[in-house]
This record gives sequence, structure tokens and C-alpha cells, in this order.
Amino acid sequence: MSDILGDAILDYYQHKRGSKLWVHDEHGPNLEMPVKTYFRTEKEMPAMELKALALCKGSVLDIGAGAGSHALALQEKGLDVTAMDISAKAVIVMKARGVRHAIEQDIFSFKPTQKFDTLLLLMNGIGLSGTLAGLRRFLKQAQSLLLPDGQLIFDSSDVAYLYEDEPFPMNHYYGEIKCCYEYKKHKSKWLTWLYIDQKMLYYEASGAGWKTEVLMEDNNNQYLARLTLKK
Repeated sequence: MSDILGDAILDYYQHKRGSKLWVHDEHGPNLEMPVKTYFRTEKEMPAMELKALALCKGSVLDIGAGAGSHALALQEKGLDVTAMDISAKAVIVMKARGVRHAIEQDIFSFKPTQKFDTLLLLMNGIGLSGTLAGLRRFLKQAQSLLLPDGQLIFDSSDVAYLYEDEPFPMNHYYGEIKCCYEYKKHKSKWLTWLYIDQKMLYYEASGAGWKTEVLMEDNNNQYLARLTLKK
């Protein structure tokens, strides 16, 4: 199985440079994803991510942790952090950078020996759900991972702007976007990544037994949300 993102992260860590990482999707020109973004210090992180980190409490599971920048920032604050990624090479980099507890794992099959106070997914990590059906599956799994009074924190965005010149799709939710990575002329398999608008999030989360709070918004249709289980 290819690990395109892991290749880019490992190359950058070892050489502080590398080839360009591209993101392809079905809606427009290819976009470059600067690999150094995964290696930001806390001072380099945007306000929305800093807000999310400040809200973390207790034991934290950082899902889709990439190169471990958020996990390292939380460790510095004295929190008990488990950093998870499906990429084996990303996990190698996290450990090399000083993340004390980094694991290679798929969140959907994760069966920990402990539960957590906070589940964290940044850089639109909730997108790993893929679809609305996948989000329902993820929320069910998240419920099994949280302690009583635990919280789920993530950012996402409304991508309705992609359809300004074309109709919304008829056969699926418009925030289910097909995409793939390209690095050194190798492409990953195409996958579906979820971008969920606030109204749909409230609807889906409520139906799954969660309370939704939108804590922050920016001018690019991006927002930060916290979900807690309804009493």
C-alpha cells in the first residue's frame, strides 16, 4: 500500500527539503501542499489551531497527527498525548521529533486500553470520515473512546463555493470530495474526504447523540467545533 504523504513527511524531516506534494481533486487545478506545514512550531500555527490546543484537557488522542506538531505542543503544556496516524512513516517521524506516545493505527479499528478526555483532529482531520455515512461511523467510534464529560474537537469548512458555476451533485453530499496526493510523480489512490458545513454538522451530530458548539469561524468558511455527548 502506498504512503505518499508519509514519504513526503519523512523526506522533509531527513533532508529539510523534498519534492513538491500536490493535492488533486475533481474541482480544479492541482494545489501544492507545502510539506513544511506539517512541521510548524506552535508560534507558526493559525489562531484556530491555537484555540483548539488551548481547549484540550486531560488525556488527548491526536488523530491523524501527521508529523506530530500538535502533539508536541500539547506535550509542552504537560498533557498526556497519544498521537495516532495511519502512516507508518509519519509515526517514525513523530517519534524522532520527540512525541512520546505515537502509534500507527486506523481510528476505525482502534481498541485502546484506556479512554480519553479529548479527541483532537486538526487540519480538517475529520475529513477522514470520507462521507456522511462515514461520519456517523466515526462518531459512534468516538463515543466509545471518550471518558464521561469528554470532548471531540476538530475544524472543517463549507465548500459550497466550489459549486458557484455548477450545480450541487445529485448522488452525494456536496462536501464529499474525491482527491489524491502526488509526490515524486507517484500518486496515491483516489479517496473521498469530507468537508462538512455547520448546518449539516449540527444535524448529523444531534442525530448521533452529540451536542455541537461552533467556537470560532474565519473568513474562508472554516470553523472550529467542539462536540460533547448529550446528557
